[in-house]
Amino acid sequence: MTPARLPFFVYGTLRPGEVNHDLFLRGRIRSEEPARLAGALLYDGPGYPYAVEEVGGVTMGELVTPRADAYAELLVALDELEEHIPGDPRNLYERVAREVIRTADGTSVRAWVYVAAPRVAARLRTRGKLIESGDWLLR
Repeated sequence: MTPARLPFFVYGTLRPGEVNHDLFLRGRIRSEEPARLAGALLYDGPGYPYAVEEVGGVTMGELVTPRADAYAELLVALDELEEHIPGDPRNLYERVAREVIRTADGTSVRAWVYVAAPRVAARLRTRGKLIESGDWLLR
């Protein structure tokens, strides 16, 4: 089954100015704009963050809309970056569709988000380092 062509919500190394932004997004996106994901806390990982789904949490990031002609290639590249293989229990991240809020106008948009896989999320909840601001850029 082909996944829906949703924009992506990015909150870590894919944000503007971060190490993976230009490597993965340059030339492949139509737009990016500030946004937030409600219902997720942000935890520090080994050089990159994890969003862990949690009621009351807020994670800051960007809503990235790929160019139509680059969508399939970008989806594959981001799944590889996030080490996400659909249905694999060893995943570090799961790609899930969630509502995110555009910061500029408060509108809600459905987007792909890479969140911590269940076993990773459980470990982070007990022993992880919370990024209290919810913003990787302010860590």
